[in-house]
Amino acid sequence: MIRANFSHGANFATGSSTIRLPNRILPAPGGYSPFTLTIQYSQFLQLKNRSQLIRHRGGIFASLMPKEEYFSKALYTFDIAQDDLGEGIFAVQQVNASVPDIIGSFSANIKLSLCLTDISSHQVFTKTLTLGARSFWIHNTGPIGCLPLILATFPAQKDEASCAKSYNEVVAQHFNHKLKEATVQLRKNLPLAAITYVDIYSVKYSLYKEPQKYGFELPLVACCGYGGKYNYNSSSGCGGTARVNGSQIFVGSCKDPSVRVNWDGVH
Repeated sequence: MIRANFSHGANFATGSSTIRLPNRILPAPGGYSPFTLTIQYSQFLQLKNRSQLIRHRGGIFASLMPKEEYFSKALYTFDIAQDDLGEGIFAVQQVNASVPDIIGSFSANIKLSLCLTDISSHQVFTKTLTLGARSFWIHNTGPIGCLPLILATFPAQKDEASCAKSYNEVVAQHFNHKLKEATVQLRKNLPLAAITYVDIYSVKYSLYKEPQKYGFELPLVACCGYGGKYNYNSSSGCGGTARVNGSQIFVGSCKDPSVRVNWDGVH
């Protein structure tokens, strides 16, 4: 029998998850995961408490749980916010107006992990928590203006990589700038923590700008999709069907996914 083994870590991420509570929850069309960052934090808290109860009881499951001292030695990684930005992608300025609240909610969860109380625009945290997290790895968001979803849906001025310039500069880079500022402030507020800001944007953008250098091709074209210049159509998604010349066809993968930067227009 295969048992879940949490002795070396756990992943609380879910597809389409956001920092803030989204307006539309799956399975609604265009919906997002109900497991927001605050819910994921709550799940982490439960793992910490319940895992130690299981270890103390002993038995066959005890070895599958992390030791108590692991929680202060662990590396906590965060890669979230693209879906917060994507939720309002139809109005760039509206997205930017929401950035301070997104950043505030994110910072609040980091502080909670280090046993602090915090007041954010939506939540008041009044419990003293003893989680002891110390090492954090915070990813910024990628160049969303290079996604086939954006390129096929929103005509916009292109940048040097043929990505949608406004969505990269006005949305993604603006958010990343504010996230970096928040990271600097967190380091000041939390001197016991080691907080690393990871520039995912630059790494991903280099794949779109110089794909051949890294062994990729057609970086702006979805591997799994159907239709148009970017092989993307929101009504004929990866794994679905599309009607071609009166017949239904399966929307499948490209021949060699390993040389493509984008999978399905979004990921």
